[in-house]
Amino acid sequence: MSTNTIASKDGTKIAYDRTGYDRRGRGESGDTQPYAVQREIEDLAAVISAAGGSAAVYGMSSGAALALWAANKGVPITSLALFEPPFIVDDSRPPVPASFRSELESLNAAGRRGDAVALFMTTVGTPAEMVAQLRTQPWFAGLEAVAPTLAYEAAIMDGTQTGRPLSRSLTEHVTQPTLVIVSSPGVPWMHHGCQALVDALPDARLVELEGEFHALKPEVLAPAISEFLGGSSDRGHVT
Repeated sequence: MSTNTIASKDGTKIAYDRTGYDRRGRGESGDTQPYAVQREIEDLAAVISAAGGSAAVYGMSSGAALALWAANKGVPITSLALFEPPFIVDDSRPPVPASFRSELESLNAAGRRGDAVALFMTTVGTPAEMVAQLRTQPWFAGLEAVAPTLAYEAAIMDGTQTGRPLSRSLTEHVTQPTLVIVSSPGVPWMHHGCQALVDALPDARLVELEGEFHALKPEVLAPAISEFLGGSSDRGHVT
């Protein structure tokens, strides 16, 4: 946990605590089986409880979707800052195959972790020739080490990458102030998905930040998130 400060509208310095955590199966966290998205929601709830009982939550990519699921399930989240949850809500890119999660699980069960990583990369849009090059890099072994968790990402995104409008089951109980961040120029399908999320929530706004698609630098993200958190009275901040 670390303490950070932001300037409120009138210039007052406001302190808030930031707590980061390793999602299950990664870093120093365990990976109790069987996996379920509900277990990850409970993980986040446990971290928030330890951090003080309620918190603003920042999540990126599938982590943004996880934060949204948690808020919808009643986890005590005061506000949400979500960077590019990869929702596919129209035909601006092909939908993710319904078999994606099961294919990842099968490859991992067969010990083909490198192939699981490659499948994940190509499915999310990385060109196959680039993936082939990446597999020759020494750091690719680090990706193979967390390959089993890629099926968890697919589970979290299940039903949100079909090319159809977002289901209300994801958003119907989310009333918290929400900031949705998208990179600019980015790609159309991501913009469409993020805008669809904003349209589905009662208190949300979209902000476009210039930078690399799905990889904005911290110095670009931080000011927007800090400004957003300046409107929250809760000191907790979980990422």
